[in-house]
Amino acid sequence: MENTEHRKGVILALCAYSMWGFAPLYFKLLDQVSATEILLHRIIWSFVFMLMLMLFAGNFKKVREVLKRPNQLGILCVTSVLIAGNWLLFIWAVNNDHMLDASLGYYINPLFNVMLGMLFLGERLRKLQWVAVSLAAMGVLTQIISFGSVPIVSIGLATSFGLYALLRKKVNIDAQSGLLLETALLVPLAIGYIIWMPQDASANMLTNSCDMNLLLMAAGIVTSVPLLCFASAAIRIPLTILGFFQYIGPSIMFLLAILLFGEPFNMEKSVTFGFIWLALIAFTADMVYKGRRKMKAAST
Repeated sequence: MENTEHRKGVILALCAYSMWGFAPLYFKLLDQVSATEILLHRIIWSFVFMLMLMLFAGNFKKVREVLKRPNQLGILCVTSVLIAGNWLLFIWAVNNDHMLDASLGYYINPLFNVMLGMLFLGERLRKLQWVAVSLAAMGVLTQIISFGSVPIVSIGLATSFGLYALLRKKVNIDAQSGLLLETALLVPLAIGYIIWMPQDASANMLTNSCDMNLLLMAAGIVTSVPLLCFASAAIRIPLTILGFFQYIGPSIMFLLAILLFGEPFNMEKSVTFGFIWLALIAFTADMVYKGRRKMKAAST
């Protein structure tokens, strides 16, 4: 039974990170629609999708419990803004030929999570983790000092998703209930904006073609399903194992950007990515070492 659950967790993790990696292919189909309008539809249709899912499962107990706790609801208000900002920046990056920057941001994310754990959760960094964080910082600083540019998109994506994950950990609510409440908090704003948009707006469903409307509605599924797969994987496999899968998404984005969409991989990006990849090697080595020590301790 335990092996079956572990296998399910691995499959779900692969699905989650693969879907995140290939998500740019979907957003490229909507490149004529502004990132803001895509986000608005993502909020609305994610809410509809999650509501239908919760109605089917009949699991509103936790939702009702959170509604009675102002502190948890307040944190979810913050996380809803953070994840909306993260998606807005990601969609904009993909549709404005900055997919490499998006890929870099999600490569940096696990290293940023380590720093957040140290600053806010009292976690102590091990030696290899310090090496990884230092290499990542050197990569970003080299780009700023030598090339005179700040990787704003990359830092913005890593920061927003890192803070989102930290706060969601603190609020301690399951993925389905949390995602439903996060989208519910933003739905009134999204609907209000769409109603007052100009009639010739590309996201106006009354004037769009059927194909365009279906694509916009699909935003709810495209963005919600990976989150649900990730949450289901996280409860079935250890975080150390889950950590190995987190590079799948940005690696797929990197290959799509270079091979399919022809984004330039110049000296500036190669130096920054080089430092980040070295940092991730150190980070992964630390996870392997820690995992082996745990296995050795468990067997004795």
